[in-house]
Amino acid sequence: MTAVKASKRTNSFHATVTAHNADISAIFRRLADLLEIEGANPFRIRAYRNAAQTIEDLPRSAAAMIAAGEDLTELPGIAADLAAKIEEITESGRLKLLDEVEARTPSTLAALTSIPGLGPKRIHTLHEVLGVTTIEELARAAKEQRIRGLPRFSAKLEARIAEEAAKYTQSERRFKIATAEDFAEALCAFLKTGPGIGNVIVAGSYRRRKDTVGDLDILATCDHGPDAIKHFVGYEEAAKIVSHGDTRSTIMLKASIQVDLRVVPKESYGAALHYFTGSKDHNIAVRRLGQAKGLKINEYGIFRADKRIGGKSEEEVLAAAGLPFIEPELRENRGEIEAGLLGRLPKLVALNDIKGDLHVHTKASDGKNTLREMAEAAKALGYAYIAITDHTQHATVARGLDAARLRAQLDEIDRLNDQLDGIVVLKSSEVDILADGSLDLPDSILKRLDFTVCSVHYKFDLDAKGQTGRILRAMDNRYCTIIAHPTGRLLGERPGYPVDLMRVMEGAKARGCFLELNAHPSRLDLDDIHCKQAKELGLKLSIGTDAHSTAGLNAMRFGIGQARRGWLEKDDVLNTRSWPQLRKFFSR
Repeated sequence: MTAVKASKRTNSFHATVTAHNADISAIFRRLADLLEIEGANPFRIRAYRNAAQTIEDLPRSAAAMIAAGEDLTELPGIAADLAAKIEEITESGRLKLLDEVEARTPSTLAALTSIPGLGPKRIHTLHEVLGVTTIEELARAAKEQRIRGLPRFSAKLEARIAEEAAKYTQSERRFKIATAEDFAEALCAFLKTGPGIGNVIVAGSYRRRKDTVGDLDILATCDHGPDAIKHFVGYEEAAKIVSHGDTRSTIMLKASIQVDLRVVPKESYGAALHYFTGSKDHNIAVRRLGQAKGLKINEYGIFRADKRIGGKSEEEVLAAAGLPFIEPELRENRGEIEAGLLGRLPKLVALNDIKGDLHVHTKASDGKNTLREMAEAAKALGYAYIAITDHTQHATVARGLDAARLRAQLDEIDRLNDQLDGIVVLKSSEVDILADGSLDLPDSILKRLDFTVCSVHYKFDLDAKGQTGRILRAMDNRYCTIIAHPTGRLLGERPGYPVDLMRVMEGAKARGCFLELNAHPSRLDLDDIHCKQAKELGLKLSIGTDAHSTAGLNAMRFGIGQARRGWLEKDDVLNTRSWPQLRKFFSR
């Protein structure tokens, strides 16, 4: 295969790159969606979707890899044609093929993909049968009950479509934390090259590690604010300068992410960082504690009367309110103030506490790397173990393993463990929970596994009672260990299925089962609220990346951010333990 290299580029390429991994991934996904709406070859569509996932999972910038002359065809699923398209996007920020497909596809039709429950196949049906091309026409068809009779539609889905179409224009656009991170890191690196700029940090919900981010709030210190602002508004990815002052400016990036920069003096840095990190409710509670001590706490500092008495660091701000340092992820006014006053703040779990990954896929099902490649990548991360959890037979779209294929994989794992040093490959499987609550493979093969990860992948339309009962029945099986991505949500794409999570968590605790915090940035499921409820219930959680490639293993940091928002400590997380310790937890 021909390597795609940067030999024809100048050395300034990296400084002028306009395409982030998120941009490339979004272009390929949009192209796949539009082609599927057209009814194009499914293998071609799948190739673009797989490429999008590969680029999204990369721990490095694809543009930087090209600039360094690296061969993109060595990446899983990236042949020479796709590698050339990636280079085209990094050079121009566009893809000619996508422009051609968009030119022949009504733009309003592509907008339908924003409606939860509508994938490209259903949009193709709506367009071909009912002539629907806009969200307004979609809403009208739902109101007139013309959708329910179409293949793969129902009256229930029709009602949901009507509801989502009505909400569409009122919704605030938010970005997954991984997408926000991609843009934030590049922008911060750019800002640090500005004249006289010292500290640069992203505050707001990004620093609190919320699963989605609306915009980016950046703080910087600089002796001369106008110089920093001038540098900021000159950022090459700025599509629009919304405001331009001496110490504050707002730009809109080409990716439609709004970025606010505030330049603050060093003596106010801590006060400003605390204030702009938020949340609003947390800040109000801290200010009230300060007021009770005769102090005024705001973004400019700590004041007694008109005299500034502190504000250089967040520690000073919180200490003035009688509080110890509170980690940013906890600042939601959900009990952190009271815990701080009582000296009972949790010591939050950290990335370096993780001993292994308990949810990983290989090429045997829908992954992109071999068993050995996944094991070696996990070892390179310093893990002591990795669990191979390929899909089972019901997940035909993921080439799920039947009993015979799983037995062969278990034998392969035995052989690999004999060859590897420094890491243990655990025998597991992501076992489908069938509609009646039974597991997708017989106990005779499940008993050979070290543990199972059990998941709901279809029949999302059961009501809460039915879905909850289904999961509880699955946990009645002694070989059910961990319930993966317990609500099935996909951020920005699909809400979770209806389920009584408190009953599921109580059922898991009673049966000796566990729940997963899925670290994939499109899931982050459980959410932070239910992580905290699990902790209070005494239910241990696993954090698994659901990695489908070696690069996907790096998603663990997103799961850690969610776990910290949920007040989880090291002891609350299963895979902070060694494998011998973990084995005892998995014995029912």
